[in-house]
Amino acid sequence: MRVLGIDPGLRNMGWGVIEVAGSRISHVANGVCRSSGDDMAARLLSLHQQLTDVLMQHRPNTAAVEQTFVNKDGAGTLKLGQARGIAMLVPAQAGLAVGEYAPNAVKKAVVGVGHADKAQIAHMVKVQLPGVQLAGPDAADALAIAICHSFHVQSSSTLAAALAKATA
Repeated sequence: MRVLGIDPGLRNMGWGVIEVAGSRISHVANGVCRSSGDDMAARLLSLHQQLTDVLMQHRPNTAAVEQTFVNKDGAGTLKLGQARGIAMLVPAQAGLAVGEYAPNAVKKAVVGVGHADKAQIAHMVKVQLPGVQLAGPDAADALAIAICHSFHVQSSSTLAAALAKATA
C-alpha cells in the first residue's frame, strides 16, 4: 500500500509518500508545494496543480490529511481551511479515500505523546524511516500523517480480519 500524507498550508503544503508492506514502512518521497500567485484563487490553483503532479508521479493508494484546528485568527483559520480543501480535493479527484487526523492523534501515533513539537516529530520520522532526507518541517509533518494513517489502516484491517474469522 502506498500512502500519501498531506500537511495543509496556504504558503507551504507539505507532502510525504510511504510504502507499507505488512509491518514494514519505507520512504518513497517527500516535499513541499509552495503556492504562487497574486491572489487567493491563483495561490489555490498553484497548490492544486503541484499536488496533482505529486499524485500522478507517486500513484498512492490512499491519502490522509491533518485536520484544521481553530485558532484566534478567524481569517487565518479560513485561509488554512481553503488550503485543506485543496489537500482533500486532489486525492478525492483521483478516486482515493482520504483519512483525516487531528494534530494530537498524529503526534501520539508517531512520537508517543500528543503535544510533541516539530523537532520531535522530525526526529521520530527519521527514526521510523531511516535515511530519509526531509524537505523541511512541513514535509516531516506530512510523513508523520502518512505513518499515522498507515497504522490506522493496518489496525482496521487486522480488526476486520479477526471479526470475519470469529463470525465464520
